[in-house]
Amino acid sequence: MNLRVVVADDQDLVRGGLCMILGSQPDITVVGEASDGRQAVEKTRTEEPDVVLMDVRMPVMDGIAATREICAATPSKVLVLTTFDLDEYVYDALLAGASGFLLKDMHRTELVAAVRTVAAGSSLLAPTVTRRLIADVLRHRRAAAAPVPDRRLDALTPRELDILREVARGQSNAEIAAALFVTEHTVKTHVSNLLTKLGLRDRVQAVVLAYESGLVRPAS
Repeated sequence: MNLRVVVADDQDLVRGGLCMILGSQPDITVVGEASDGRQAVEKTRTEEPDVVLMDVRMPVMDGIAATREICAATPSKVLVLTTFDLDEYVYDALLAGASGFLLKDMHRTELVAAVRTVAAGSSLLAPTVTRRLIADVLRHRRAAAAPVPDRRLDALTPRELDILREVARGQSNAEIAAALFVTEHTVKTHVSNLLTKLGLRDRVQAVVLAYESGLVRPAS
């Protein structure tokens, strides 16, 4: 399978470097480049990539708005690039429909693995910062607001709620299986079922819902 990727970043050197790394892989083809969010949306519509690698701060249209348009109108997955000083944008990116995010100081092997992971239908949160970043962002953005119960959770079985809590804590399928004494296949089935019941695009949206509804609270 050859993965089609669009790279969006307003810095020529950064964009060129990302394209070079991804284009050197035998199973990845960079089918388009964009220097702003509007170009990213247009390239996605014309090229129909599997994954859009999206910077946050870009002219004309920022990466959050572009992500929102792409996720609402196309099946392409968006992988957002961020830095620690842009943490506040991560939450917006997740709500916009991004399938995950990476830090800009990642190693090239992490970049390639991330594109493959997202293209395969899994969500991805940057290695080493998964739990801290989501919890910190939500605590920062929602510090003054009480969690809002979500009636969609009523449709989940007790086991599905357990699975959702573990997903929200950043656990992998293997870790969830070990914690709940079930097989990975069972975990995958439960995850698929709960996403369908909740009407969510992927695990990342499930994480956001779990925190916003108060099912899981950010660590102190």
